[in-house]
Amino acid sequence: MSAGQFAVFGHPISHSLSPRIHQAFARQFGLELSYQTIDAAPAAFASAVREFFAQGGAGANVTLPHKTAAFEMADVRSEAAVRAGTANVLTPLPGGRIAAHNTDGAGLVRDITERHSVDLRGHTALLLGAGGAARGVAWSLLDAGVHTLTIVNRTPETADALADAIGDPARAHTRYWEDLADLGAFDLIVNATSAGVLGKSLDLPFAVVGNRALCYDLSYGAAATGFLAWARTAGARYAFDGLGMLIETAADTFELWHDKRPDTDPVYAELHQQYG
Repeated sequence: MSAGQFAVFGHPISHSLSPRIHQAFARQFGLELSYQTIDAAPAAFASAVREFFAQGGAGANVTLPHKTAAFEMADVRSEAAVRAGTANVLTPLPGGRIAAHNTDGAGLVRDITERHSVDLRGHTALLLGAGGAARGVAWSLLDAGVHTLTIVNRTPETADALADAIGDPARAHTRYWEDLADLGAFDLIVNATSAGVLGKSLDLPFAVVGNRALCYDLSYGAAATGFLAWARTAGARYAFDGLGMLIETAADTFELWHDKRPDTDPVYAELHQQYG
């Protein structure tokens, strides 16, 4: 049974695992779908999405650097998208309108709490970065019961803007990047920076890693190697990349489009063997 035409937009995008993941989900239900990668430069993104939908596209995933633009071009936005100010899912509506959703935060929490069986309640969390990736997960971490969320970004104003948007100074606050070594130890450290993707080192102090800390990089594969190596050297109890999050966010998207919930475990097992 044909399930329609879908795509993921990014720049660059050839590396994306999304087509492989969605095809694996589709096979679980005997569905046939077309899922392609579309490389769109920022200036051409909105027009490329509209053209794709006009030609019969039934849904689009969105990755770097377009998540903010995806949110802004939408006519209808989910609560998760509104909180984050970004979107990773676009769905066409009647009359040429577009709906935006963000599954990043839910996917991260599910990967940590269900796949890796780590309870986040009561954790002190350090969020490295305050851009679109960080905004996509910050509220979900708090919803999952994280006790405090300390946001640190090389541009302090961006971190302050995220904390202000959250609006809970008792639980979410900012500190300066230069003071990381003096902030004490954390139970959860989430790397939401683009350093790994850009091949740069974060040069983080070991002092931020608590005795039972979980360190999580939102990137996966080679982009997460440096951060995970630092975490293991620092003595973190857990060190995970974002492959599981990617698969869980894709599962939420798949369910949104097809009204069917895929089994993520076999897909994770296969890709983790190759990219883990």
